[in-house]
Amino acid sequence: MRYQTIIFDLDGTLTDSGEGIMNSAIYAFEQLGIAVPDRQDLRRIVGPPLTYSFPLFGVPENQVEEAIRLYRDQYNNRGGKYQNKVYPGIEEMLKQLKQAGCHLCVATSKPEPLAQEIMEGFALMPYFEVVAGASWDRSRETKGDVLQYLLSLTGDTGKTVMVGDTHFDVIGAHELNIPGIGVTWGYGMKEEMVKAEAEAIVDSPEELLAYLLSADFS
Repeated sequence: MRYQTIIFDLDGTLTDSGEGIMNSAIYAFEQLGIAVPDRQDLRRIVGPPLTYSFPLFGVPENQVEEAIRLYRDQYNNRGGKYQNKVYPGIEEMLKQLKQAGCHLCVATSKPEPLAQEIMEGFALMPYFEVVAGASWDRSRETKGDVLQYLLSLTGDTGKTVMVGDTHFDVIGAHELNIPGIGVTWGYGMKEEMVKAEAEAIVDSPEELLAYLLSADFS
């Protein structure tokens, strides 16, 4: 098969977490008295680190830390993390990849304990060997940082790939010399993933499964 180790992004790739993330961001904007962005535009906040995203939406540098605190209060303590669901077809895809002998991991910019809690809640943890995420102190935050940490735990077999829904996933993978595959059912833009030179872009978990399990004739 084409790959042995498959690393998945979480938000927008395995689970549709946009509602909780966007609602938590809206809460932060409102508490700070900052104009709330159009909800369609706010989709861009799903995935990247908040230290990157909040300034894009008008949060002054000296208020970013407070915006993150407010966001986390809403997301972690007021139900935001439960406004989430697994995308249709994901669990069947994971099951077939495991049966094929693939090693499955997660790399997310979401804090690692929170990512593990969410995955346990959706009964996804049994499919994965390692779930790597950001640190609470944000010393490990970008997708490249998280992937470097993950590979320090697992090693790189040379047949490793990153799967995610934004160009940040593809760019982070390339920082570690790993190919990146883009998926279109999440919150990123296909044009940005093409520009980031994704190896492939797929439109469904079924299409992704077929691509991952196909032979590599290169």
